[in-house]
Amino acid sequence: MKKFFSEFKEFAMRGNVVDMAVGVIIGAAFGKIVSSLVNDIIMPLIGVVTGGMNFTDYKLVVQKAVMDGQEIIKPEVTMNWGAWVQTVVDFLIVAFCIFVMIKFINNLRKKAERQKEAEAEPAPAAPEPTKEEQLLAEIRDLLKEQQKK
Repeated sequence: MKKFFSEFKEFAMRGNVVDMAVGVIIGAAFGKIVSSLVNDIIMPLIGVVTGGMNFTDYKLVVQKAVMDGQEIIKPEVTMNWGAWVQTVVDFLIVAFCIFVMIKFINNLRKKAERQKEAEAEPAPAAPEPTKEEQLLAEIRDLLKEQQKK
């Protein structure tokens, strides 16, 4: 039993597990932000465009409720297709936001890698002078020596 707990401790303390836990927590918070974006901003705009429709209220009644006066004996059975549409819109927006975020992070990584490569590369050596440049340098040096004499 002691071996089991030591293996679990080793597993739980690995960097990957901690990183994954942080990712799950941030993902849950990000999901709430996106759900609020959809519910509080996008869906009301869609409701205005569609004439005040609220998708979450739409449903298909499969079986009507059985009532005895005011008392519900058997509740109605419904297919809540509006809630499904809302969930699909949530998913598409979350997927798009994650795509944009990952694209942004990848661009930052590529930029950082290019910068590291540029810093790591030694400066290119000066090219060998051409024969004309060598000859001109010799003439210059000879003229300087003659001026000193």
